[in-house]
Amino acid sequence: MLERFRQFWTDLWAPLGDLLLRMGVSPNAVTLVGTLGVCAGALVCFPQGWLLAGVLIITAFVFSDMIDGYMARTSGQISSFGAFLDSTLDRIGDAAIFGGLAVYYIGPGDSEWRAALAIYCLTMGSVTSYARARAESLGMQAKVGIAERSDRLVSILVMTGLADLLRLLGVPDGVMWLIPITLGVLAVASTVTVVQRILVVRRQALGLTPPAE
Repeated sequence: MLERFRQFWTDLWAPLGDLLLRMGVSPNAVTLVGTLGVCAGALVCFPQGWLLAGVLIITAFVFSDMIDGYMARTSGQISSFGAFLDSTLDRIGDAAIFGGLAVYYIGPGDSEWRAALAIYCLTMGSVTSYARARAESLGMQAKVGIAERSDRLVSILVMTGLADLLRLLGVPDGVMWLIPITLGVLAVASTVTVVQRILVVRRQALGLTPPAE
């Protein structure tokens, strides 16, 4: 759903991409630095309970996912390795975000079931991406589902940052329920997406299977 806004953000950050290219920075370097920044925000700030700070740091670096693609297209540096690196590091960044929340709930968040919920979202997010990649490696398509990567990231980052901001402004701690509620919705949405992708690949596979004599 949020993919429709991707071009807007890409155009917004295009001047920075042009500047980096003039400085001799490669798209792959931007991809790597962006992932390191996301991991730092999630794995350093979240476990300490600094949720709003972590969200702000992650948000600052997550836009690198758009900048590096723009830089690669503009400079003609599009390559198979670049696409592979981008997808691989995206999985690492996603895992860091949900893993950081899980560690938060094991520590200052003090809730094992919420930690388990965050880990489930981490797992199903990875399975969602794997299902699509595996389908494409077999010559089929599986770009369907109600929970794309951008939807999952924006949802959890916005609600985590909002909850912690309201808490810091003096709203009762009950506002922190926004985070596990969002995790629950994402857990269901990710599961539905995985099932949708399995079913759509199954239909394609049956269409490729020659009829039995």
